[in-house]
Amino acid sequence: MPKFKSTQDIIRIIDTKDQIRNFGVIAHVDHGKTTMSDSLLAASGIISPSVAGQALALDSMKLEQNRQMTIRGANVTLFYEHEGKEYVINMIDTPGHIDFTGRVTRALRAIDGVVVVSDSVEGIMTQTETVTRQALEERVRPVLYINKIDRLVKELRLDPPAMQKWLSNIIAEFNKLVDIYAEPELKEKWKVNIQANNVAFGSAKDRWGFNFKVAQKKGFSFKDVYDAYTSDDPSKIKSLSEKAPLHEAVLGMVVQHHPPPYIAQKYRIPKIWPGDLNSDIGKSLINCDEKGPAVMMVTTINVDPQAGRIATGRLFSGTIKDGDEVYLIDAKRPGKVQSVNIYMGNTREVVNVIPAGNIPALLGLDYAVAGETISTVKNIVPFESIKYVSEPVVTIAVETKHPKDLPKLVEALRKITVEDPNLIIKINEESGETLMAGMGVLHLEIATSLLQEAGLSITTSQPLINYRETIRSKGGPIMSKSPNRHNKIFMRVEPLREDIIEMIKTGHIKEDMDKKELAKILREKGWNADEARNVSAIDPLGNMLIDETKGVQFIQESMDSIKSGFDDVVHSGGLAHETLRGVKFVLNHFVPHEDPAHRGLAQLMPATRRSMLGAMLIADPVLLEPILGIEVKCPQEQIGIVAGILSGKRGKLLNVDQKGVIAIMTGEVPASETFDLSEVMRGGTAGKAMWSTYFKSWQAVPQSVIRPLIADVRKRKGLNPDPPSPDEFIDKE
Repeated sequence: MPKFKSTQDIIRIIDTKDQIRNFGVIAHVDHGKTTMSDSLLAASGIISPSVAGQALALDSMKLEQNRQMTIRGANVTLFYEHEGKEYVINMIDTPGHIDFTGRVTRALRAIDGVVVVSDSVEGIMTQTETVTRQALEERVRPVLYINKIDRLVKELRLDPPAMQKWLSNIIAEFNKLVDIYAEPELKEKWKVNIQANNVAFGSAKDRWGFNFKVAQKKGFSFKDVYDAYTSDDPSKIKSLSEKAPLHEAVLGMVVQHHPPPYIAQKYRIPKIWPGDLNSDIGKSLINCDEKGPAVMMVTTINVDPQAGRIATGRLFSGTIKDGDEVYLIDAKRPGKVQSVNIYMGNTREVVNVIPAGNIPALLGLDYAVAGETISTVKNIVPFESIKYVSEPVVTIAVETKHPKDLPKLVEALRKITVEDPNLIIKINEESGETLMAGMGVLHLEIATSLLQEAGLSITTSQPLINYRETIRSKGGPIMSKSPNRHNKIFMRVEPLREDIIEMIKTGHIKEDMDKKELAKILREKGWNADEARNVSAIDPLGNMLIDETKGVQFIQESMDSIKSGFDDVVHSGGLAHETLRGVKFVLNHFVPHEDPAHRGLAQLMPATRRSMLGAMLIADPVLLEPILGIEVKCPQEQIGIVAGILSGKRGKLLNVDQKGVIAIMTGEVPASETFDLSEVMRGGTAGKAMWSTYFKSWQAVPQSVIRPLIADVRKRKGLNPDPPSPDEFIDKE
């Protein structure tokens, strides 16, 4: 019988590291993560067993409950007894929708294992693959729970042998993901199979589940499932949950297969912490030493109206307690912990002190942000930055209806961007507009709903697509003079290879890394030694500046002004003033004036900008648009209708997979064509199609639409509809 939750029970064993598990629940949208989590909360006494499956207790936001979807994700600490032993289980329920995948990425840093939830009919979907890949890249161990087994009987009419054959295909598909994305030494260890007891089956809605151990112990089989769902007696379904409660199967796998923190950190710390592993701090992190210095990575920030910022994350080393003086390493400022808490469902419980290996919620750190490293030691290497799988591609302008509410809007925007770092806010200095960029239309809808919930009357523009500019060939060198005509900048450009762009975006190449290490990486990628040694600036969106000059006077003291020109250009290209992607700028030559008064920022920055834009405009410049992958589930007879809708939106149908009476179609469609997709898809399929989209790639805008598109974007920004010619940026000797 599950024991009712008690903070005192948890405190009693929270420093026994062998009895701690940190895990998350990840899945494709609508596969039943939060419904499953309800059953686990009921098992720990946090909610009543009678409402498990309907309560959606971890969806605490009003928006989450209204939309029946997880947006924020939630932390909860469970007290659980398994085979006579007590455990503290820290669980994070994560969002399934791709627009909130950044929250999944951050949650993975705090945990050591995941339960991957998959729908029994739909199997391994795109987002299942995305979140599993993220977990494996963070060295987080997966187990598999296949949900909605009742659909195999009610919809596909499968008998027990056919059910087992169908499910073995899903397991094989999942193991393919482990084979593709896990590191070589982990592939075989982390694959799942029924006999190893790291696969479970069940129905979260009906609150039953079983794995190999449960089946053996209780004599439970697929025949019991088949009989219950083909019977007219509803009590037979209820008897499944009495015989094989879901929590025993899922938490049994967690306890058996997910490692305690002191074991997980031995192989996770070398992956996520770039410091010296042989140093005292490195040893403390690897060993999860509660006596070492406190080192914590913040993965989530929530803003409480009364308590202020609540920094939640993984404590990898040391012990943290009320009143501790700490340092925010990235922010370079001190802080003081006012209160140490843990999450118990929707409430926070004060625990005063917590040791390494757990997931505390700290009050009092008003400057903490997601990704921050907190420590009681001042000079330590921070954790690796978190790598996101998507990027903001849709923007809206936000205004208050009443000018007096502008300060309130600024404060509300500050709060939601603290909680959601994937939301990008910019003020357009020319127009004064407040621009909000998100992962997709849904992401922005949620953000605007939160602003309205904060009591603001706002108006928003139609969604706008974020484009990128790049080049397809080499250009230059182009010479431009400074406004005073006393300095000359010579710049050439060439496309940056896609593998280098990817390494920049994932943080494997960055500006502040050791120059020798950077040069070594670039030489291994085929760069010549001179270019590899002379990288001057790296833009995180995938652009670089190389200094190729030799023996030029004043180059070092002028470089900051030249970099300012580079920073300006990468955020405002020549075609449509859109952000650049994949451009390598090479400073070919520099002729400075001898007097520093004649070569300051006001002179060198515009000269750099002009030479860069001139070189780009002769290098076959192109506008890139975001392409979304789309996954559509519909009855088989509507395949033609859906294919026609995609075709009418410049999209492509790439694959059709038939699963029983349902067709799962995958394709791609330009983001700019999706604003009315809901209306068109609902109208065309009579509401019978369900779909999700996700960022897939940047692709060149087709020639048939590029000229009017560039003109529209430029007009919207108050520019001449026609892009400039290269001659406007090239000075004659």
